[in-house]
Amino acid sequence: MESMIRDIKLAPSGHDKINWVKNFMPVMAAVDREFSVSKPFAGKKMVITLHLEAKTAYMAEIFHHAGAEVAITGSNPLSTQDDVAAALVEDGLHVFAWHDCTPEEYDTFINKALDIKPDFVIDDGGDLVHMLHTKRRELLSGIVGGSEETTTGVHRLRALANEGKLEFPMIAANDAYCKYLFDNRYGTGQSTWDGIMRTTNVVIAGKNVVIAGYGWCGKGGAMRARGLGANVIVTEVDSIKAIEAAFDGFRVMPMDEAAKIGDIFLTLTGDKDVIRKHHFEVMKNGAILANSGHFDVEINIPELESLSVSRRPVRKNIEEFKLKDGRKIYLLAEGRLVNLAAGDGHPAEIMDLSFGVQFFSALHLLHHGKEMAKGVHLMPEEINTKIAEIKLKASGIAIDALTPEQKAYLNMA
Repeated sequence: MESMIRDIKLAPSGHDKINWVKNFMPVMAAVDREFSVSKPFAGKKMVITLHLEAKTAYMAEIFHHAGAEVAITGSNPLSTQDDVAAALVEDGLHVFAWHDCTPEEYDTFINKALDIKPDFVIDDGGDLVHMLHTKRRELLSGIVGGSEETTTGVHRLRALANEGKLEFPMIAANDAYCKYLFDNRYGTGQSTWDGIMRTTNVVIAGKNVVIAGYGWCGKGGAMRARGLGANVIVTEVDSIKAIEAAFDGFRVMPMDEAAKIGDIFLTLTGDKDVIRKHHFEVMKNGAILANSGHFDVEINIPELESLSVSRRPVRKNIEEFKLKDGRKIYLLAEGRLVNLAAGDGHPAEIMDLSFGVQFFSALHLLHHGKEMAKGVHLMPEEINTKIAEIKLKASGIAIDALTPEQKAYLNMA
């Protein structure tokens, strides 16, 4: 099977990136040491659809070392790094991805990866599973199971399962403690602001930053914005999350009000049309819009364009929309994931935990998938604990242990 990438000559740079992140991913290094010897996935085939950058590449290589035949594609047109893709091809993986692919190419890549007839899948956002349940249904009977990386994808899976249409077990890796407590909060918080700041080169301190959505990703975005000195405003549709944001010290108001005073807007909801026409109509001149939700639907770009007399790039990953009244609104990274489209994604130490969840989810499916019911499953709690223990040990952090008497007391209580 021939890979589809931009340029194999870019591989040396990709190897450098992968080797760099290995220094900061002790959980995955421990996994590699153990399972590259035992090779539990020998004879198995796996398709991975994730943001194709260095941390993802390291995880894919570990599955390959553990015996799997791996085909990998990108889960977002702008997040694939062409040098990393080339490095994976040199290391013997099947790769179907390049940066800034068209929607047609994106579908072709997933289709080509599925041609290996996988036993296991790892998805990010739900497009891979969607294709299996629509255009590639002939492969369903061979799928033992899979896992889903992100909130949006888990929502899509649960909707499919609720309709009785999900044809194999999927582990909601996103819902594992070792994923969302760290990846969604600390990972999204840091990488999103890294993407925004390296793209715009503007000061954050003193600005009104509007965070749309106060889930775990929103919490991270708000926390880091406050740390940068911003005046943080949160918009929400969930009453409990709104109270939590208020108790965390943030201003809470509807987007209709926030739109009038925001300087930087960041959407992290997983839903569509969070910022739309009547919001653009009242925004300040110079307002900056960014998104860290999985799909480019949170900011209604067609409605923004309908209000504009011109749309043009003014800097890498920044488009200027000039409105009919002369105001200018700036959109980052085409409304796609700003932390990956305009940055390098989550820090390696964070993805070390998330990809530990992915590896052990796949291992659980290898051993138990055929007896698991079709539908969405949580990762067993003991796996969360194991990943955390590996991370603590690698970080040189020791914790207390319960005495037998304490354990007996808790069990009695």
